[in-house]
Amino acid sequence: MKKQRKNKNNGKSRFIVIGSLFILFGVSIIGYHIYSNYKLDKIADDNIEQFFEEEKIIDDQPQEEQFVEVEKKEVSKTNYDYIAVIEIPKINVKRGLSQDKYYNNVNRNIEILKGSTMPDVSQGNFMVAGHSGTARTSYFRNLDKLVIGDLTYIYYNGIKYTYKVNNIYDIEKTGKATIRRDLNKTTLTMITCRHNTNKQIVVISELVNKETY
Repeated sequence: MKKQRKNKNNGKSRFIVIGSLFILFGVSIIGYHIYSNYKLDKIADDNIEQFFEEEKIIDDQPQEEQFVEVEKKEVSKTNYDYIAVIEIPKINVKRGLSQDKYYNNVNRNIEILKGSTMPDVSQGNFMVAGHSGTARTSYFRNLDKLVIGDLTYIYYNGIKYTYKVNNIYDIEKTGKATIRRDLNKTTLTMITCRHNTNKQIVVISELVNKETY
């Protein structure tokens, strides 16, 4: 009888130890992912800060010294080579935009779509897309919360472009997007999937102001 109890107790002990190891392993994985995401977000934020600093340094140079080489601040081991920054205050989005083939990818960042014109092109259409959902890179997860009149800012080449939402509609997710906009206006188009559906949301905004920053 004592031997049976001892075997049962040993079995319970082994079960507790194994269970504790699984829990510790799971916590370690979660902790690693949290730290990795924090580190990636920190690098992205550092690169945005560097983007604005370099824009200001170039803008402050006297006209005849525009092409003087400027010492760059070393902020991280990763340089995303941002060419612009998009900010959507209502949904707490502020991301650098890159034309680098690796980072200009919807799976890693907000993507500048092929065929897009840059914000400084009159009557052009600056088009970007981002993921919805719950992943770290789902930067447009709350795009569906925007309404007519909400503002988006694009910082590009020393100019802050202000856009106001004037149209929101859904399309079927087919790999192609029908853009309904006023061709006489300078516009910003933002696209994402409507989560857990076969639809995409298209948000059209028109340029209402531009100023140096």
